[in-house]
This record gives sequence, structure tokens and C-alpha cells, in this order.
Amino acid sequence: AKAALILKMAGFIAKVDALQGLAAAASENNYTRPAINMDQTISIEDGRHPVVEKLITGERYVPNSIELDDTSSQVLLITGPNMAGKSTVLRQVALTVLMAQMGSFVPARKASLCLVDRIFTRVGALDNLSSGQSTFMVEMEETANIVNNATERSLVILDEIGRGTSTYDGMSIAWAVTDFLHDLNGRGVKTLFATHYHELTRLETLKPRVKNFNIAVKEFNDNIV
Repeated sequence: AKAALILKMAGFIAKVDALQGLAAAASENNYTRPAINMDQTISIEDGRHPVVEKLITGERYVPNSIELDDTSSQVLLITGPNMAGKSTVLRQVALTVLMAQMGSFVPARKASLCLVDRIFTRVGALDNLSSGQSTFMVEMEETANIVNNATERSLVILDEIGRGTSTYDGMSIAWAVTDFLHDLNGRGVKTLFATHYHELTRLETLKPRVKNFNIAVKEFNDNIV
């Protein structure tokens, strides 16, 4: 007889627990309240990766600022040496957007974010050999899902494309996908693309909303920063 009341109370407690968890994380980790804008921009000042910053010991997480919009900086090509932090930057932007849309404060000094309909990712290298899928096939299926389903309101995170095949074939695929996402539906889609194909940086001179960025690395006291 009391089942409905118990279920309602459990739902209420669950909501309070979730909100308390977000509040505690924001307080303990120096998160900030994001602004939500309607002009389709993603502006993150001194953003951090909420997980990586907790795992590194003995050193400071170096924050990164990102500006994405639909007018001049829509597709960001990010280059830099291995272990520079390219992949981390991509992931922290996606996580910041996701956290903001679920009602959380975010790991940044300041953030103004638009709403996105979906976050598409192509990261990591894995295979599914038991189902007859090589690493390259998995990569291509994930990429195909992005080009077939992304809209101008999406956020796309690409961590390398074409690494599972020959250099020129891979570079051709990466170039074509970048070109496609820039021109999608005549409007393009906000995209972060980390790549070792430095030849792609030419796209900045060919496409109006492509911008090149490089993750800087410094040697300091026998350490890499």
C-alpha cells in the first residue's frame, strides 16, 4: 500500500544525492558556474580535465583555453609532439560541455557554452577481431557514424583518423573528413581534431573556419612541461 510513497521518496532522495554530489565536487575541485549562451560558441578559459588533474602527482595540471564558434574558429586542428596533451585537451572540452549540460559546475576559470545536440568522439585505437573488425575498420565505422549523423549543433572530437592504414591513404581520409565537417550542410560543425598529419594545416588557408593550434612543450629543470 505504501509502495508509491516509498518510490516517490526514493526518487526525491536520489535527486538530492545527485545534486549534493555535484555541489561537493564543485566545492572541492574549484569548479566554476558556466554561462549558457545562444550564439553557438564554446568559450573555455583555463579549462582542466576533471579526472587527469586528480591523478597526476607532484606536478601542476597545465590549463588550456579554447574558443569555438560557427563564424571563424569552427574546426580546430591541433598538432604537437607525443605526450604533449592533445588528447587531453579534446577530452576536457567534451567533458566540460557534458558537465555543463547535466547541470554541473565545470573545471575552468570561466566558461560560456552553447547547447549541443550530441557529442561525437573518435578516440583511441581498438579492434573487435572476434567480430571481424580490425583497428582500422573500427576507426572507419566510428568516423562514418560521425559524418552520417552530426549536425551543425553537434560537437565532434577526433583524436587521429587514418592511422591504421598507409600514410597517404590515412592523410587523404583525414583531409576529406575535415573538409566534409567544415562544409556540413553548408554551415559546418564545431570540431576539435588532434593530428600528426601536419599537412592538414594547409586547410587553414583553404577553409575560412579552420584554425591551427599547437600544444607547446617546454623543458624545465630536466622535466617536460
